[in-house]
Amino acid sequence: MVPDQQTDDQPLSGIKVVEMATLAMGPLAGQTLGDYGADVIKVESLAGDHFRFNGPSVSPDMGHTFLHLNRNKKSVSCDLKSAKGRELILRLVKDADIFISNTRPDAMVRLGLDYDSLRKANPNLIYCAAYGFSEHGPYAGRPAADDTIQAMAGVVDLQERATGTASFVASILADKAIGLTVVNAVLAALVKRLRVGGGEAIEVPMFETMVAFLMPEHMAGQSFEPPRGKTGYA
Repeated sequence: MVPDQQTDDQPLSGIKVVEMATLAMGPLAGQTLGDYGADVIKVESLAGDHFRFNGPSVSPDMGHTFLHLNRNKKSVSCDLKSAKGRELILRLVKDADIFISNTRPDAMVRLGLDYDSLRKANPNLIYCAAYGFSEHGPYAGRPAADDTIQAMAGVVDLQERATGTASFVASILADKAIGLTVVNAVLAALVKRLRVGGGEAIEVPMFETMVAFLMPEHMAGQSFEPPRGKTGYA
């Protein structure tokens, strides 16, 4: 996980990212920023990221999916529920540019690591939270996984229309799409900070993002009035 061949002329050289995320979407975002030259510090619980122990591996805590989502990072672990763990996070974010989390908002409040808490330590922090459902929508606060979002956002329906069989895409599609959306969002916030200064709180909800992502297929010919065709992938 140690950064390899990072140089000062990369686009995000000098940018510090604290990634407190597990599984796929948050780690993919952190990895991509690291690929662009950012200094990414991955914070894990003492138990470790779940993907460390998922699927084939050579060593017990280095599963193949974990390796594919966590290059170009430094790593630290702590008890996130302890006072010392919180103090560590606060020290890390004090001079950080970006903080990424995929923990639900209520849990971050309980940990004292929500945006309002962290911006006291660093008013210029770009805080990006990615999770299942928007805090402003009807499903706020509910847990979600990639399969949940594929089903609710209509991926399974599109598969059935195209193949005749209702099925999930054989990939963590929603996690990956949201991870790259996180990258876009924090890069836009960095540009804004250069222009006007200050930090930013960003929400990237999986469900709402995937619905928007798939809207061209869902609407299709029904985008017009009167309609010009059926819904679904053409």
